[in-house]
Amino acid sequence: MPDTSTMEGSATPTMRATALVLGGGGARGAYQAGVLQAIAHRYPDLDVPILTGISAGAINATFLAARGVNFADAADELVQLWLSLTPERVYRVDAGTLAGNVVRWAWRLMSGGIGSAPEPTRGLVDTTPLFQLLVNAFPTGERHVIAGIDANLARGRLHALALSATSYSTGQSVTWVQGRDVPLWQRPQRRTEFARLTVDHVMASTALPLLFPAVQVGGEWYGDGGIRLTAPLSPALHLGAERIITVSTRHPRSRAEANVSQIAGYPPPAQVLGVLYNAVFLDLIDQDILRLELINQLLPDVPEEHRNGMRRVEILVLRPSQDLGRMARDYEPRLPKAFRFLTRGLGTRQTTSPDVLSLVMFQSDYLQALIELGERDADSQMDRIDAFLERRGATDVRAAPSDSIKESSRA
Repeated sequence: MPDTSTMEGSATPTMRATALVLGGGGARGAYQAGVLQAIAHRYPDLDVPILTGISAGAINATFLAARGVNFADAADELVQLWLSLTPERVYRVDAGTLAGNVVRWAWRLMSGGIGSAPEPTRGLVDTTPLFQLLVNAFPTGERHVIAGIDANLARGRLHALALSATSYSTGQSVTWVQGRDVPLWQRPQRRTEFARLTVDHVMASTALPLLFPAVQVGGEWYGDGGIRLTAPLSPALHLGAERIITVSTRHPRSRAEANVSQIAGYPPPAQVLGVLYNAVFLDLIDQDILRLELINQLLPDVPEEHRNGMRRVEILVLRPSQDLGRMARDYEPRLPKAFRFLTRGLGTRQTTSPDVLSLVMFQSDYLQALIELGERDADSQMDRIDAFLERRGATDVRAAPSDSIKESSRA
């Protein structure tokens, strides 16, 4: 097989390519796994040749791209991976490690930059356990290259896998692509690179700002992919997708719900961080979906010769029927004691929807609840999913949403 890390071209797949776009959300990625499992049980041999991922979505997308089994088996194995997680398997939660990280942060703030701490100030938690878990979950070769991706590309089951991260070194959004005859693209503050994807690439995409330490790849330091990627659908579109499935982790609140204050009094750090993380992980994908809807509506009125390469792209958006942040509050008392003490210090008990807590709530019971919710939500919307995957017509896909997963796009 040719080395795709050196390929450059503009070969759009001749098939009507379907892409799966999976965004961020930390522990909320378990919800995506539940939705995918329900879809996979109905469509065990579903062909999804284009996979893109950001943050937790990078883990899910890479896992699917690397498995040598059909879609149903891969989705089942992905669910088992999420069910195997505990806080201890994602980050070090012992009191000594957490206290050391806090002391280094405090030293940095109080020293005025004079001198230096004994060790560099990195994330609030140490994610070494997550790295080891991913090395075991993705059978790897030399330099932790993820085995299985090349094999699926050679078989033709996979066209491309794209992972996005944010370069703290340059301030750019970087998308790494491994695929067959795929193009590169450049946009302001965005660049793409060919790569044989490794566990380091996945870790870089999942490095939640401030909470998780940055990851070095190729001489640059990277953090979570959602920080600067202003158009989360763009990798799938550039890779030739004509249909997109995306699983959001944002509960579609009504206007009345959205106007209700989640705090009483001055906002604690946890609330501020939650708003910031929502802006990174959830707001941008919603804005990009809206842009795609508008383009789909306008294109029929534009002559073919004036479309400048733009094309109609169908999109199916699936969302949770419950607020995943509010759900996390119910499981918070069972967090490891030292970590719970730290999060409560940030004010997670002072908000009714501790969204920042839901990102790091790798409790097995919370993850299982998310997976089960994802399965129920997908099952309740299977008519919409059927209409989209079986291409029975746009009318079915645009049908009025039920209370479970509300429509956010037009097919």
